[in-house]
Amino acid sequence: MGLTADLIRTGLDSTALADARFVRALELAGYPEPRIRERGYATLLRTIVGQQVSVAAAASVWGKLEALLGPDLPPAALLAAEFDALRACGLSRQKQGYARSLCELVEAGTLDLTALPEDDEEAIAQLVRIKGIGRWSAEIYLLFAEGRPDIWPAGDLAVQAGLHRILGLEARPSEKLTRELAELWRPHRGAVALFTWHCYNNPAL
Repeated sequence: MGLTADLIRTGLDSTALADARFVRALELAGYPEPRIRERGYATLLRTIVGQQVSVAAAASVWGKLEALLGPDLPPAALLAAEFDALRACGLSRQKQGYARSLCELVEAGTLDLTALPEDDEEAIAQLVRIKGIGRWSAEIYLLFAEGRPDIWPAGDLAVQAGLHRILGLEARPSEKLTRELAELWRPHRGAVALFTWHCYNNPAL
């Protein structure tokens, strides 16, 4: 389960005690809403389907895939499907490769999404074995679907832009600086990440 509203509030209140720069931003922008996704294979497959397309286009592809393969798109059904049938649903050759990579790992039992390592870096290493799932996608999955409290997607441009506003920096911080700044906010960096997205382009700030 993703981070709940109570966990987000607790994490941000603790962060504000450790770093007073968050006090004013919280007063102006308020607390972010939870972003919770279902844990497991389907969420990662949706991530692959949704890469580099609009939300509406991704929903259309998903609907066609469900019609072809059945609800929740079982991995075995996707692996058994013909290339042209999947392409007709809107899956490019590249995305088919990514989807098959995920399905093969799940079907072989070499990726158990119900028992990822407790260590965040080890869990990320497991997830990035899937073709098409990079560090950012793995971090987003662990934050939204598993509710891991200290995930920090420092390479996310909106996280960087949000920090720029929250901390009153002269410019958007680099990924390296974004990672360094966040050391002070452990073990609540997941709540801080949600807050940076909440503050990105927020007219209250």
